[in-house]
Amino acid sequence: MAILDIVKYPDPILRKRCSDVKIVDAEIRRLLNDMAMTMHAANGIGLAAPQIGLDMRLIVIDVGSGLLKLVNPKIIESKGHSVMEEGCLSVPDVYVKVKRKAKLMVSALNDSGKPELIKAEGLLAHAFGQEIDHLDGRLVIDYLPFYRRMFVKKGIANR
Repeated sequence: MAILDIVKYPDPILRKRCSDVKIVDAEIRRLLNDMAMTMHAANGIGLAAPQIGLDMRLIVIDVGSGLLKLVNPKIIESKGHSVMEEGCLSVPDVYVKVKRKAKLMVSALNDSGKPELIKAEGLLAHAFGQEIDHLDGRLVIDYLPFYRRMFVKKGIANR
């Protein structure tokens, strides 16, 4: 297992809608393990494949209730709303209050290639929302009002 480099905004891979994974094999399992190690080393609670530069629908999440390693995740049901402040490993030092669905049902393949349905609420639902957003090319800064987003983007560009 290896700790990988985390891609930072404005890298174009972060704006790409990622491709589905066709088969869950040893290489995908290795990637998921490396992603989990990278996420934990960075003190994150979620990481998506584009954040390590890969065009693949892979995510890892660990909000303290166990590590999830998922392939091709999709939100298939959602209810209610919840607002939480979120950060992102690819947009360091930026925190945004994000309104997301409060409860989710997520369909995915696990790291053995078996289908799973996962119920999520609270922090886990927000983590799923953010990581699946990454797979669709959306970032936490996209939830900012226009003028604040421009200010944040300018600040990032000047780093």
